[in-house]
Amino acid sequence: MTKNRLAQETSPYLLQHAENPVDWYSWGAEALEKAVSENKPIFLSVGYSSCHWCHVMAHESFENQEIAEFMNKSFVNIKVDREERPDIDDIYQKACQMATGQGGWPLSAFLTPDQKPFHVGTYYPPLDSYGRPGFGSLCRHLAQAWEEKQSDVASRAQEFVTMLSKADNDTTAPELQASGTQNTDATDGAIFNRDILDEAAVNLYDNGDATYGGFGSAPKFPNAACISFLFRYAEYSGRHAFAKFALKTLDKMARGGIFDQLGGGFHRYSTDARWLVPHFEKMLYDNALIPVNYAEAYQITRNPFYLDVMKKTLDFVLSDMRSPEGGFYSAYDADSECAEGVYYTWKKQDILRILGSGADADLFCLYYDVTDGGNWEGQTILCNNIGLSTVAFKVGMDVDDARTSLAESAAKLLDARKKTRVPPGLDQKVLTSWNALFVSALAKGYAVSGKTEYLQAARDCLSFIESKMLGGGGDARHLKRTYKDGRAKIKAYLEDYAFLACAYLDVFEAHPDPRYLESAINLGRVIIEEFWDEPLGSFYMTSSHSDESLIIRPRNKYDLSIPSGSSVASYVALRLYHMTGERQFFDVCETAIGRQARACAENPFAFGYMTNVISTIIARPREITVLNPDADPDISNAIQTSHLPHSFTVMVRSADMLHRLSKYPFFAGKKFDEKRTSVYVCKDSVCSLPMHDKQQVRSALGVSDV
Repeated sequence: MTKNRLAQETSPYLLQHAENPVDWYSWGAEALEKAVSENKPIFLSVGYSSCHWCHVMAHESFENQEIAEFMNKSFVNIKVDREERPDIDDIYQKACQMATGQGGWPLSAFLTPDQKPFHVGTYYPPLDSYGRPGFGSLCRHLAQAWEEKQSDVASRAQEFVTMLSKADNDTTAPELQASGTQNTDATDGAIFNRDILDEAAVNLYDNGDATYGGFGSAPKFPNAACISFLFRYAEYSGRHAFAKFALKTLDKMARGGIFDQLGGGFHRYSTDARWLVPHFEKMLYDNALIPVNYAEAYQITRNPFYLDVMKKTLDFVLSDMRSPEGGFYSAYDADSECAEGVYYTWKKQDILRILGSGADADLFCLYYDVTDGGNWEGQTILCNNIGLSTVAFKVGMDVDDARTSLAESAAKLLDARKKTRVPPGLDQKVLTSWNALFVSALAKGYAVSGKTEYLQAARDCLSFIESKMLGGGGDARHLKRTYKDGRAKIKAYLEDYAFLACAYLDVFEAHPDPRYLESAINLGRVIIEEFWDEPLGSFYMTSSHSDESLIIRPRNKYDLSIPSGSSVASYVALRLYHMTGERQFFDVCETAIGRQARACAENPFAFGYMTNVISTIIARPREITVLNPDADPDISNAIQTSHLPHSFTVMVRSADMLHRLSKYPFFAGKKFDEKRTSVYVCKDSVCSLPMHDKQQVRSALGVSDV
């Protein structure tokens, strides 16, 4: 079959369309110049490789010869992978939301030759149906409008751009001051009103599902940042109902179908309120953000159940999504064998054929809700709604024997699944930002579990990014966004810089090699130099050194499926201030989050990560330095496994390492004792004397089990 230009791309999503009869271009000078020179409108299609409805529209419309011929005649057709180009997606998603009140993928945008949108929507069926235009007739209508009423179309497009620019530059500052006198001490949260946290927490709680956890009804998303905020708020306020609700949510998620009970890892979201029926795609970012919640839950409760879920999730990514070079792939598709969920669901007879008939199979089917009729479209999505002791009693087993039996049965079914079923497609591109999120998750996993494999994998991934994604001799300004097939390309966005800086700091806290801190500082300075808008006090999404000129220079303020680059950049700036004492970092953080503080309170679902940053400032972070932690592992392990969300904790394992770090204020004046563990706790620029006793540390940190 003849292939189009997309065959030269590395993006798996673009390659999926390389055999379409549509004359696709990737976004770039060739396509944009053709549109201008031929005065043709642009059809822009944005999606990603694991998007179910993207596949549907491709099969229905882009593989339709008649529709493709009309597209080729009337438009310059551009296909964009939204994971490669979040800036383009952000601009036209906002236009779609303005036009229709909603957005999503596939995104279908019709643009003037100078890239201005005049009609924007999402999925279109091939033919008219239920009062909705089919894609073929829509193309004909818009092509005719361009031919006959070009000035009207151009005028409408300009209105879109005007509204987009106004919305993106709306950074009205809220009232920041909590009292009549502003406190300018950089470590004091008094300039932010604590009512912001109260209002945000109540708004989240009021939208919570008291029965099944999570927020709202169906569909339900994990909302990892909001869960973290409820934990932080409970710790700060002493209102434990908020943490209890967060724990219920994590319990229900881990026992539901959204969690792969056999292979580990979380699917994208639940289509129902009970967390039973997921949208079956698996994204790297979900499996980076969610295990941090379970690590936090373990720190709060010391319940090994949460630690087990965290480990299964991290281990799934390490096993199934890691490239031979040390980076991590982006996503597994929801579909396999032309249907969604086929890889993950079971019929009871298939399970009995693998496990045999007997107590082990009976136990497994009872525990995981396996019935003859299934719980979804005649199939069973494995889930757990009954306690182990109850099912063990029903089949006449001891609880420990039942636990062993379940593990052995799960291993047999997982092995059979891998050997006999066609796995979903794997998007093998490596994204800097998502990899950085997973590095942070690995660092957290290492801290709470002590599993050195996690730390090594985190360090290996950072080495991969340094060797493959950084050109120009390692200069942070040359960071790339994406890597596949030996090619790194696309200048990194704010989220790439911010998430990577955060990852360096997270690994540094666990393994304080000075070069990790230096890398984070360099990235932080590039963020300020290339992405910070001083007049408006906010971050741009794209670098000031970008080679392209889009219709607007976008800003991304919202924490949605992943945190925004703005929120993480603010947190990075706060952490770098505490490490280095450089006032510029704090000033940027204070201004950026101050601009969003009131919005965080009113709509915490859109600013989940930012609420965590605000809570840290209001709580006034502690700086914890643990010197020679291996001398008394009881102290160091207890600190690592305690929930200390408003603290920055660094484990320094040698006198030489401390000497190399002593130029930074965080470490200045501290002395390494070769014979015992020393713990320093600093807050508001005042440090404790070194503590070597468990009771002293317990009192200083307010933890009961150190």
